[in-house]
Amino acid sequence: MGLEGIGARVVRKEDKRFITGRGKYTDDIVLKDTTHGVFVRSPHAHAKILSIDTAAALAAPGVIAVLTGADLAGDRIGGLICGWMIHSRDGSPMKAGAHPAIAHDRVRHVGDQVALVIAETKAEARDAAELVEVEYETLPAVVDPAHAMDADAPQLHDVAPNNLIFDWVLGDEAATDAAFANAAHVVELDIINNRLSPNPMEPRSAIGYYDPSEEHYDLYTTSQNPHVARLVLSAFIGIAPEHKLRVVAPDVGGGFGAKIYIYPEETACLWASKRIGGRPVKWTSERAEAFLTDCHGRDHVTKAKLALAADGTFLALRSDTIANIGAYMSTFSSATPTYLHGTLLSGQYVIPAIFTNVKAVYTNTTPVDAYRGAGRPEATFIVERLVETAARQLGMDPAELRRKNFIRSFPYQTPVILTYDAGDFEGNLDKALAAVDYAGFAARKAEAKARGKLRGIGFSSYIEACGIAPSQAVGSLGSGVGLWESAEVRVNPVGSVEILTGSHSHGQGHETTFAQLVNERLGIGMENIQIVHGDTDKVQFGMGTYGSRSGAVGMSAIVKALDKVEAKAKKIAAHLMEASEADIVMEGGELKVAGTDKKLPFFQVALAAYTAHNLPAGMEPGLKEGAFYDPTNFTYPAGTYICEVEVDPDTGKVEIVQFVAVDDFGRIINPMIVEGQVHGGLAQGIGQALMEGVSYDPQSGQLLTGSYMDYCMPRADDVPSFKVDHVTTLCPGNPLGMKGCGEAGAIGSPPAVINAITDAIGNNNLSMPATPAKVWAAVHAA
Repeated sequence: MGLEGIGARVVRKEDKRFITGRGKYTDDIVLKDTTHGVFVRSPHAHAKILSIDTAAALAAPGVIAVLTGADLAGDRIGGLICGWMIHSRDGSPMKAGAHPAIAHDRVRHVGDQVALVIAETKAEARDAAELVEVEYETLPAVVDPAHAMDADAPQLHDVAPNNLIFDWVLGDEAATDAAFANAAHVVELDIINNRLSPNPMEPRSAIGYYDPSEEHYDLYTTSQNPHVARLVLSAFIGIAPEHKLRVVAPDVGGGFGAKIYIYPEETACLWASKRIGGRPVKWTSERAEAFLTDCHGRDHVTKAKLALAADGTFLALRSDTIANIGAYMSTFSSATPTYLHGTLLSGQYVIPAIFTNVKAVYTNTTPVDAYRGAGRPEATFIVERLVETAARQLGMDPAELRRKNFIRSFPYQTPVILTYDAGDFEGNLDKALAAVDYAGFAARKAEAKARGKLRGIGFSSYIEACGIAPSQAVGSLGSGVGLWESAEVRVNPVGSVEILTGSHSHGQGHETTFAQLVNERLGIGMENIQIVHGDTDKVQFGMGTYGSRSGAVGMSAIVKALDKVEAKAKKIAAHLMEASEADIVMEGGELKVAGTDKKLPFFQVALAAYTAHNLPAGMEPGLKEGAFYDPTNFTYPAGTYICEVEVDPDTGKVEIVQFVAVDDFGRIINPMIVEGQVHGGLAQGIGQALMEGVSYDPQSGQLLTGSYMDYCMPRADDVPSFKVDHVTTLCPGNPLGMKGCGEAGAIGSPPAVINAITDAIGNNNLSMPATPAKVWAAVHAA
């Protein structure tokens, strides 16, 4: 490890421009003759569109055009798609209803867009949007997934009777039922995994520009995967051929999954630019729009049970889930409650038989898709709440019940597809127990009781699957795209390096960690390394950033490209120094002949590659290499989280007095950045556990949590000073031994918090978010 290489706590390169206000986000981009778009959105959760009168809006100052869904349909622009095919247990394909970029016959959630007003300024567009008169015939709405399949529930899409999208199963139902029939103990829980609003700091934004002279489109957008956006907009929505469409995702201020997807506004802005003769159309979301239209996360209703032998050995697990997909299927919405969820129900444990059934349903709510963790938090919550409850019912220590059932031998084939490749689950637990001073908890509980407080402790031993792969495997499960990654290493004539990556950074620190890898390999200073991403005209096709894949998959592609660069550099160096290629070693920015004092600096070898005056016979000039990397398996980060709380029985207020997170992320490139990722994930997970939750009026379908006045986000004083530590087992499936770290905190923390509160109050019947009112009621019910 060098001062800037792998393992060093290098300060983030990109932060200088961010903290000085010099970042360049989509809304900062100003193109010549830009117009501004404002969407007219439905005030109803469910209604037929009878008529749209645009005359008054068209006559308003500055208005250029008012476009409707009928205009869009007339131009034969396709609707949005879901990119992962799921089949029901009977073999039938999922029932995906049409999702036009602008609704033209019916609206299906509050905020559904019905018209686009384009004007010279945003203020003029906003004023004119209020003049668009839409006549609706309101229809009954359903927002509760548990009632979406009721016989009298309103039907959202004709293609999906009873609002059922798919009825999916995984596992061996007969073996699971047999294990429950023979079990000494059965633990059962009803679980609601509350709906969340992602709330990235930067709202979504899009600028669509059509150049009539070139018949070419440019889209600037807040995207986590610009190449996939281009693919979908081209091949499925039909905006333009791929070579006539450029997608640029500049600086992106947070994503958390909400910016993976292709949204209606991107399609509409591109299409509208052509409709108005080639002027750019810019739209930037208001925060109120974000609450209404950014894809939400979670929203599962589950019945789960765990079968145990008399000695506490796990025998089987079963879960039956209704997953709310919202009004339309989003890009990856079908994968989240199925293959990103059901495959993790073994947790860290040997559970011989597992069976899960997921029914995905439409409701008159904002579409639901992957949000930080994407299916794995929901699975972890099921498993870890069941295990904690089992320990209490059996009178066993929750740490020791986990230890008794941990997987110890790897690789381990779970009953639900996945094969865990490496881990040290006991090591995580032991380090967490020591850090939290578990032996001293009883004394702390007694001291808290003397002060009139209820003290509790809760565990969560999570595992997740990151870097989804290989492509052949996910293709067989229904994925519409491959999940490899690409990279290109360009060494310039003076030895500086540009890394072009198909990954995308929206706050994770890639410009630093990717450069650290190059520094480690080539020995050049960080100031001489540039990371390029987010522009489909600059970077070869890549799959973007989500699912904690950028390190294990994206950096592995860079490693493969660096291997090729190093091999060529060694050939050139051997030729120049008249040595055997086998004797060339690369250290500290120099290529050396082993056992001698002969050496050449890397920049000199790079210059020789481009001057091409003295290269080995038959060698092409230049020093630039590309690579694609398709992993052989997922990576499996895992850890143990322990939360300790105090509850005020008079108010229901919960204070987290201690939180320990011990994670196994494999090889860590930059510990400071990894710890920051964990801290951010923990804050979001604690937010879900204690205060966050999207709520709709059950009759009208109106969003009740449409602003920060109603949707409670965690603040600094809501979270403790975390104790973060690591256990390291290297991932055997990629050249760096890396696992993912970006989602762990949000996956492992909610069950730890709820387990701690329920331990404190002596009442296991508590749902998220555990607000003071809920906790107070649970205390007094107990």
